[in-house]
Order: sequence, then C-alpha cells, then structure tokens
Amino acid sequence: MTFHFKTPFVRKLYMKRLALIRSKKQHALLILFFLFTLSSSLVEVRAESKPNVIVIYADDLGYGDLACFGHPTIKTPHLDQMAAEGMKFTQFYSAAPVCTPSRAALLTGRYPIRSGMCSDKRRVLFPNSGGGIPASEVTLAEALKDAGYQTACVGKWHLGHLPQFLPTNNGFDSYYGIPYSNDMDRVADRKMGRNIFLDPKVKYWDVPLMRDTEVIERPADQTTITKRYTEEAIKFIKQNQKQPFYLYLAHSMPHVPLFRSKKFVDKSRRGLFGDVIEEIDWSVGQILQELKSQGLDQNTIVWFSSDNGPWLIFNQQGGSAGLLKDGKGSTWEGGMREPTLAWWPGHIPSGTVSQELGSTMDIFTTSIKLAGGKVPQDRVVDGVDLTPVLMNTGKGPREEMVYYRGTKLMAIRKGPWKAHFITKPAYGREPFKEHDPPVLYHLEHDPSEKYDISKDHPDVIKELKAAAEKHQKTVKPVPSQLEIPLTKKS
Repeated sequence: MTFHFKTPFVRKLYMKRLALIRSKKQHALLILFFLFTLSSSLVEVRAESKPNVIVIYADDLGYGDLACFGHPTIKTPHLDQMAAEGMKFTQFYSAAPVCTPSRAALLTGRYPIRSGMCSDKRRVLFPNSGGGIPASEVTLAEALKDAGYQTACVGKWHLGHLPQFLPTNNGFDSYYGIPYSNDMDRVADRKMGRNIFLDPKVKYWDVPLMRDTEVIERPADQTTITKRYTEEAIKFIKQNQKQPFYLYLAHSMPHVPLFRSKKFVDKSRRGLFGDVIEEIDWSVGQILQELKSQGLDQNTIVWFSSDNGPWLIFNQQGGSAGLLKDGKGSTWEGGMREPTLAWWPGHIPSGTVSQELGSTMDIFTTSIKLAGGKVPQDRVVDGVDLTPVLMNTGKGPREEMVYYRGTKLMAIRKGPWKAHFITKPAYGREPFKEHDPPVLYHLEHDPSEKYDISKDHPDVIKELKAAAEKHQKTVKPVPSQLEIPLTKKS
C-alpha cells in the first residue's frame, strides 16, 4: 500500500511514529526472548536441583571389611577414593541385624516393626513365605517417582518374591536381580552341611534370576552376578542421563555362598572372601567412572552401606566386624553398625569423616528432601534429614538409635550411651538374657562394648529407659509379614 502525504511535516511525523512502533515491537520481542530464555534456564536449574540418587547396598559386609575402615589385606581403592572424595560415617546403623527387616527399613525410612517386616519366629523371608512388603508402605522409589524420577532396582530384593511384592509393584520402573538370599533354594545334599560353602558350586542352589516379574535364568550363574549387576546399573545410568533417576544397586555378595568372576579369582590376599569384596569395589569404581564420564558426578549423590554385620559363624568366609562386638544377627555393635560412605562432588566436602549418628533409614528422608519430594505425613517416619551433616553445615538431627531383634527392643543408644535391656548372641541356643538395670556402655570410649558402667551412671540409665518407653508408645502392633505361609492362593 502506498501513502501520499500533503506536507513534508506530516510525512516526517508519520515516519517517527512508525519507527517508534517498530522499536516497541523489537523491545517486546526482546522481552519475550528474555522471558523464554529465563524460563528455559529455570527449567534447567530445577532439573539440576534434583540430584540423581544411587544407593549401593552390600549384603553381610562387616564394619572391618574395607581398607578405608581398617582392613589390612583387602584392597578397596575405589571405595577408598569414594571416602577421600566424600564423607565416611563411623557411627552409621542399619535398622536390623538381618536382611529382610533391614531392607524394609532402608526403603521405607521406618523401623521394620511398624510395617510388620520382622518376626520373633522367622528372622527373614524364605521361598516358602507368603508375605512381603505391605502395599500401604511408601517406598523411596514411590516417593521419588512422584517427584519425577526414573527408578530401577538391580540386585537382591528380599522383601517378598510373589508378584505383588516385587520391585516393579513398589515404585521401581524396572528390576533385574534375585528375589531373596543367594543361599536359598538349596538343592545340594543336606549331609554336606556347611561344607558346601567351602567349595561352592552354582548347581548347589536353584536361585532364580529375574527381570521385572519374569524368571530369566535358573539357577542363576552366581559367578558372574556382580559383573552383570554392574552392567545393568551402568545401562540404566546411560539411558537416564538427561533426567533425574534413582538406582538401588543391592549386591548379593558377600553373603554366602561366595562367588566371583574369573577376573577376581585369587586376586586378594584375603582369599575367596577378599576376592568377592574386591569385585564389589571394582563395581563401585565402574559406577563412579560412568557418572564422571557422563558429567553427572556433581549432580548425583551416591551412598554405600550394608544391610547388617558380617556372618561370623562362617569363619573365614564370614567377614570381620573390626573392633566391634559380634556380627550379623546380634544387636551388639558388630551386628548393626555399618561401613557407610556418601559421595557427591561439589556438595559434600571431600575427605570428611562424620562421627554423627546416622541410619540407613535416614537415606529415605534425606533423598526425598534433596529431590524436593514429600516425606509421608500420615505415619511415623523414623528417618531424619542428614543434609546438614552431608554439607558440613550443622549437627546431625539424629539423637537416638533403637536396636531391634525381631519385635524385641533389645537396646537403645542416645548420644554416646548405649543400654542393653536384653542380650543374646547372634546365633546358637543360648537364651535371651534380660538385664535390670540394663548393661551400659559409653560407645565413644568403649566401642567394643567391654566395660559395663551401669552402676556408675544411674542417671543415664533412667534417661535411656525413658527414651525407650517413649519410643515404644509410638509403635502400633501390625501383623507379621514374615509369618504368612505360602499357599496355593498366595
């Protein structure tokens, strides 16, 4: 369209207004571009503020089984590196001294007595069990799934092997692993007794390997199980590098029977047990290297811990609790204090050693908080947020640790003090022994629990008794999942 102007003045005025309009349009476009860029950046920041979460969980690993926790002959360079680049916890606990209840607590942030995942009749779930983790429980996978995470479980599950109890029905997008302990479904001659563990063969156990809800191999070739778990974990990391993810890598080892791949045969001066630990260490190194190569290391928190202490009744194949008393199955320190590491470059100060109280239940609450998710408010959650400890910005919020064996409250720790109300060795026929007053130890002075000082501190005894009674008032009786038998209708 052509315009004719009556005078040069009118034409000049028109051109000025046209230029102003064009300028405003450009300005508006610039504003829109800025807002778009800002919103994109905010989306990136939000994504970046949701750290990936990896929990690596060993099975029956003792407090003294890693080089960074003092073992003299087992080499664990990658776990040592994890400690050097992150945080080492010296007073970190599982919530139970055996597999099933400990794993339930890790994934729910709750003492297993609250979910029914413990029993005084059966200590763990078996292939002939009909129970499992209740649908009413909120798992860490479900909480992080709600926060926008991709989730995977790789390794030992042991929270129920029936379909409704498996990982993919409890918040995990995928599962690859064995549904219970690697010594179950035993088919070897019972007359061999424990001798089968001295020279273990894959054919002695008919343990299934599963993908999601399907059995893909039976018996599972346990000689390559650690290697295959690692490969699955790395594949998951690669597939989800552009979105927040949660990986639960639960190794089957070093629970007996002990197996390792050819590369690790006779590698350790500690023998078969050492070979197994050094392969787990290799696995950790592969995970950390993959995170670094993908540029995910500064946006991924990695936890390493164990479900309970070493299985000492298996002697040289059972690991070490170091200076701690007893092992798996007991509520002495060796049964529940775990070698624990946390790694998050750029966030957790490198080379730090924390003497704050911590528990595997705290991984639940801490992870949800870091992810911007919601910790369940309709139930008691025993896990606390350890972020101040991890960032070295404040004291830890955990003040107490309760020690359960089945449904029995055996002991309680508050600060450095630990009172045992009931004691019993991990295994054997020795009866439960009740103590009134309870036996008392100062764990910072006497971590080996050698010297009962209850007579010298009646005030501390009174305080710990009150703390135990207060805790017990929060516990409501629920049916035991471990006592439900497997039936045709299960």
